[in-house]
Amino acid sequence: MSEITAIETQKHDKTRCNISVDGRFCCGLSLETVVKHRLSVGTVITAEKLAAFQLESEKQTAFDKALTHISAAMKTERELRDFLAKKGYLQDVADYVVEKMKGYGFLDDAAYARAYAEHAGGRKGARLIAAELKRKGVSEEAVSEAVAVLGDGAEAAARVLEKYLKGKDTADKKVIQRAYAHLISKGFSYEAAHDALKAYCGEE
Repeated sequence: MSEITAIETQKHDKTRCNISVDGRFCCGLSLETVVKHRLSVGTVITAEKLAAFQLESEKQTAFDKALTHISAAMKTERELRDFLAKKGYLQDVADYVVEKMKGYGFLDDAAYARAYAEHAGGRKGARLIAAELKRKGVSEEAVSEAVAVLGDGAEAAARVLEKYLKGKDTADKKVIQRAYAHLISKGFSYEAAHDALKAYCGEE
């Protein structure tokens, strides 16, 4: 058994405390954990119990950081896990945060995919959007459902083409070839790219 000999509020984070045991620094805990378990100088505690309190504290801290991270923009589960891993949190802590986020409705890959496809659909084709979503860890099923609403992408391809060709000589064959390649690179299908060029430049 050991004894807590000091509890000091951290200088740069008033919501966390440094815990000293038997005269030496042991670990950091959230203030919430300290209050919840009524820890104070003189409390006798086992190493196992202190480790459990530390894990509990880490979960709360990780959740708070994750909440701040997703407040600016939606994230996928993989993106959130990558963020927590870079912060040094263990797998158990990440699992806890992810499940809690899902329970609150803050983490939903299918909803993320739909919103992403809707936002990007005006300037990218379904193929590129699908590839980007997969890199973000979204499942095949969720990706397919999200890009299905984009249709053939003809309207978006026409807008992207018009912007690309603005001020260019559409009679120049190389310009047209580069325009076609540009549409393909944006994820539009060969058919959508061809039809957009045909409509913009004429049958020839």
